[in-house]
Parts: sequence; structure tokens; C-alpha cells
Amino acid sequence: PARPVNTEKKQEVSAMYKNIAKQEKLLLKNLVDYQAGQVVSKTLVQNELASVTVFSFEKDEEISTHASGGDAMVTVLPEGTGRFTVGGEVFVLTEGETLVMPKEVPHAVYGQERFKMLLVVSF
Repeated sequence: PARPVNTEKKQEVSAMYKNIAKQEKLLLKNLVDYQAGQVVSKTLVQNELASVTVFSFEKDEEISTHASGGDAMVTVLPEGTGRFTVGGEVFVLTEGETLVMPKEVPHAVYGQERFKMLLVVSF
């Protein structure tokens, strides 16, 4: 049997989208530009269940070691190479490759080349 839809919850979660057009075709890599000497981010979804953010990394820029309160899945968008250190293990990802960084495991991200990525954290 079909479960009843909680429309109130559905509306609450859908209202959490920001910085992104609805019902419009998008290229995620075009949502953030590169900026010299910086890591740039744009949050697309933020609620108690998930966070979705697009990042651009200039070559040699990084996010230092930290841990997340949820599993963090990264996908490198079609350009560049990123180096991800997770629990002391190094992973080099290129366009289209994905890695899941487990909840509460220390990790860092480094722009081996300039690159863009999509980050999805599920809490």
C-alpha cells in the first residue's frame, strides 16, 4: 500500500533550496567561478537532512583537515584534479569521479590542479 505523503514536510524540505533556479536546466560547474588564491563555495541545499554545495579550488588551495557530522560524498565536476586525504589515506580524483568520506573521519581537500566539485553531506 502507498504511504501517505506528508505535504507539510515535503514543502519544508523543498523550501531549503537556495542560490539555484528551479525548473531550469543547469550546469553545476557554472554555478561557481574560480577566484585567484581562493576556494569558492555556493550552498544549494541546507537542512537537517542534507547539505549540497558546489566548490571551486584554485591550484594549490585547500580546505584543511576537519571532520563532518555526516557522510560526505564528493564528485569532481568536468575539469581539474583534486586530492582528498581521508583518515590519512590519499585519493586523487579527476572529472566524474566520486568518493564518500565517512562521518567523523578527518579529511582534507587540496587543489592539485584547479578543479570544481559537488559536495553532498547526509546527516
